Amino acid sequence: MESQRNISEFILTGLSYDHHVQFFCFGLLLLCYVVLLMGNLLVLVSIQCSFLIHQPMYYFLSHLSTVDICYTSCVTPKLIGDLLVTTKTISYDSCMLQVFSMHFFGMIEVFILTVMAFDRCVAICKPLHYMAIMNRTRCNLLVLAAWTGGAVHSFSQISMIIWLPFCGPNEIDHYYCAIFPLLKVACTDTYIIGFLIVANSGMVALVTFVLLFGSYVIILFTLRNHSAEGRLKALSTCGSHITVVVLFFGPSIFAYLRPPTTYPEDKIFSLFYTIFAPMLNPLIYTLRNTEMKKAMTIVWCQKVFFKRKT
Repeated sequence: MESQRNISEFILTGLSYDHHVQFFCFGLLLLCYVVLLMGNLLVLVSIQCSFLIHQPMYYFLSHLSTVDICYTSCVTPKLIGDLLVTTKTISYDSCMLQVFSMHFFGMIEVFILTVMAFDRCVAICKPLHYMAIMNRTRCNLLVLAAWTGGAVHSFSQISMIIWLPFCGPNEIDHYYCAIFPLLKVACTDTYIIGFLIVANSGMVALVTFVLLFGSYVIILFTLRNHSAEGRLKALSTCGSHITVVVLFFGPSIFAYLRPPTTYPEDKIFSLFYTIFAPMLNPLIYTLRNTEMKKAMTIVWCQKVFFKRKT
């Protein structure tokens, strides 16, 4: 592999060349990252330390918060640091690791969101059999399948990239090692690899989005036979999940379900699914969820009480 490349690092163009814009982005993204970490950790601890951990919906939500933290941390800390320097470099090995980890955690998030939609579909369409269908063993298997699917996807992606020859230029027009800008600087024809990447990432995102859409069509069809109060409660629960799905899948489908080329808008859309969507997830799931707010109040009030008592 060493003989196929004569570069040891890549140069990232970042979000902007304007120093004033970079300074503004530094403050904004640092704030977003802190909010993201605090929000997801708050949700994670509140679920793990309360009665909600025994409910499948919140069990999956705790895994979603864990993946959100890992997924965003693959990119955001370096992006924030790069906004303070003139030359933004990343080593070849770190770049390959970033490609792998981004696709690994990103695909896990896709699968967990799909599992959460399946959980809501069962809860609304088969309420009497819900606990029998979504028992802890099946929930563990679904989460394991999500992590396994993420590993299979990321290994397939990195296996197509790691053998490419890079002999210059080494400037990647992005703020992280995104695959399409990376293909652009390879010293070989990457048309077939680009097509395979689109078929892999793009079609997985599209198929899972169709499955999600189909599950909510089934839910809406089933709700016709429910009372007005029951419909409102079910729609309130599903509304949070639908909002998260749209925020994450919309930009993801735009980024990967297209010819393997780069556009100026790519960086903006990437910010949505790497930073903004994971940051908003805790707010979406807590502000509209009575059970979640109740659990957070109990857990954190108890912690404050015991801290004062000791």
